[in-house]
Amino acid sequence: MRGSKSTGDEEPLLKGGNRLPNDIDSDEGETLFERSASKEAEDTRTRITYEEAVDAAGFGLFHWLLLLVCGWANASDAVEIVCVSFLLPTARCDLLLSSSDMGLLTASIFLGMMVGGYMWGYLADQKGRRSVLVVSLGVNGVFGALASAAPWFWLFLLLRFISGVGVGGSIPVIFSYFSEFMPRLRRGAMISALATFWMAGNILAAGLAWLVIPRTWAHFSMGRLDFKSWRVFVVLCSVPSLTSALIFRLLMPESPKFLMEAGRESDAIHVFRLMFELNTHGKGASYPDVSLHVNVPQRAYQTQTGLSRGGRLVSVLKKGLMPLKQMFEGTLKCRSLALLVIFYCISFGFYGLWMWFPELFARLEAGGSPCANMSSPSENKNQSCYPVKTVVYEEGFFIAASNLPGNIFTILVMDSVGGKLLLSGSLLASSLSVFFIYIVHTKVQSLFLSCLFSGVSVIAWNALDVLGTELYPTQLRSSALGVFTGVGRVAAITANVIFGRLVDSECAVPILLVSAMLLCGGLTAFFLPHSKQTALT
Repeated sequence: MRGSKSTGDEEPLLKGGNRLPNDIDSDEGETLFERSASKEAEDTRTRITYEEAVDAAGFGLFHWLLLLVCGWANASDAVEIVCVSFLLPTARCDLLLSSSDMGLLTASIFLGMMVGGYMWGYLADQKGRRSVLVVSLGVNGVFGALASAAPWFWLFLLLRFISGVGVGGSIPVIFSYFSEFMPRLRRGAMISALATFWMAGNILAAGLAWLVIPRTWAHFSMGRLDFKSWRVFVVLCSVPSLTSALIFRLLMPESPKFLMEAGRESDAIHVFRLMFELNTHGKGASYPDVSLHVNVPQRAYQTQTGLSRGGRLVSVLKKGLMPLKQMFEGTLKCRSLALLVIFYCISFGFYGLWMWFPELFARLEAGGSPCANMSSPSENKNQSCYPVKTVVYEEGFFIAASNLPGNIFTILVMDSVGGKLLLSGSLLASSLSVFFIYIVHTKVQSLFLSCLFSGVSVIAWNALDVLGTELYPTQLRSSALGVFTGVGRVAAITANVIFGRLVDSECAVPILLVSAMLLCGGLTAFFLPHSKQTALT
């Protein structure tokens, strides 16, 4: 112990009063003494597992505060993604965009998310959840705000791409981080509650677009740049990400599960004590004096000592790809393949349609179905964007708000029904609703079915968030979610490019393709294992 260190010319004492030999350094003797004393003290404490430590910390104020902080971060990602869709009806005139250009613009953020998904997920599994969240949220907010001042389409596209790199990190990591504080019996409902903040982000983005973009007062000049209302909207959409990064940097602890896997037992116990103190505030209780069953996974990574520059590069690549290899080994192989298909299908379907809702409803103003008023690319490019049609943003707001019933339903039944059945059922129902969007012939019917699609598809996303965290061990959880979200971004990019190419000429093709993809995802979900209320490994 530090307080037991000998002073003066005394020889340091070992346990039992024996003195160290003169040829042994006193610092080394102190280390031996500390180890012995630590072992003796540890023997008197009860050793408990991670799940037992979480249960001992209780459930209460800490978890509700954590839900608000992580929920705000989740909402900020939603705002940054969907804000582009609300720009299309007006920004296309200022940036001189064709339908194909709009497809590239909506795809750019997903391309960034694909690049960032695995990279940030891997770093979160190696370096910690909290630090990765701070950096990725910061990248998202900073470059999202800078995009507002881009005078050219190519620069706006580039900045949205970099912003997407940040979004790609925070989405998978935030769910890993949040789930690792939750007791087993409440994990499904709380992750579902966290997922509802995506709806809050959609509503916030739609509400801001409704309040800001049609207003003439939100318009001023910055030198040669005409800073119109949609640019003000882009700046406002970056605020949630920047504030989330600041909150995580100043207030939030590291995940205790990650700390245990990293062998940092004392730090993990400190976090559990913090949870306990907030959950039992004012009750005068204290967290039990325990030790943790720390199990540091053995990683088959080569050391870089003595390697050449090329050898070190190969070693780094092998280390970075190791989680990807582990995902497709043993019992994880089947579930990984199934989740790859599901993530691709739901991302293609949801983002392919959702990102184009404002543009489709702008075309619905003439009446009929979304595909009833097709125009040539040149005609669409020459259409006037001003004055801004407020009704387009009103309809976008209603579609975003229609997520609420699905979110409430998920919270109530997730722990009793399980994620697998909810995922499959909601994907099949979403497929059916999209099919009828193509068939109907009135604006009211199209709006109703769009709201139905929004409310049902959110159940699938919530179930997928729960399954993704419960089906993988701690050392792979963020990496796996990063891989799956990366695959989902490929699907989103493909869907938006297809919509951009065909929405003016063959509108039926992308809409029916969305329906088919959602059907495929719903059938594939039956191959996933049940994970209802399972312990995290």
